[in-house]
Amino acid sequence: METCQQALTAIARPGTASVQVILNAFRLKPLDQVLPAAEVAGVGIIARVPLASGLLSGRYGPDTTFGADDHRSYNRHGEAFDVGETFSGVDYATGVAAAREFAALVPDGIPSAQAALRWVIQQPGVTTVIPGARNPEQARQNAAAAQLPPLADPVLAAVRDLYDRRIRAQVHHRW
Repeated sequence: METCQQALTAIARPGTASVQVILNAFRLKPLDQVLPAAEVAGVGIIARVPLASGLLSGRYGPDTTFGADDHRSYNRHGEAFDVGETFSGVDYATGVAAAREFAALVPDGIPSAQAALRWVIQQPGVTTVIPGARNPEQARQNAAAAQLPPLADPVLAAVRDLYDRRIRAQVHHRW
């Protein structure tokens, strides 16, 4: 689903077993209505783009370049497909700065990517998360996020504050 309204429409249909939505620390809108509606209806939530096209991994900086065949280089503004697919619709400079702030919220010893995945996993109603992986080691690291203890309430509140201050105005009214 591209929009929360599409997800809500699908959830309301009899027989719907699950819906896929973009859900990550930079895309909180599904928490408002989609996840609660899915929980009531017994519909599974498949969270996609959980690392905001890699921003939440903490590996990218203002000068990072991506290959010509990488959507992060040619779809930053929705040129090829929906703008919300790349970096969850957040402009790159804002996303990099917000990702650095996110990394500072992460408990010591936990990689940013694993913390971002842990954040998604512990959202009420999330059934599964589908992060990408470029190699087997990255897939193992992503899977290890499920073994982490839940992020503490102050961290969850700080993620919400980060979203409200840096991200909300750019994306919450969309999708």
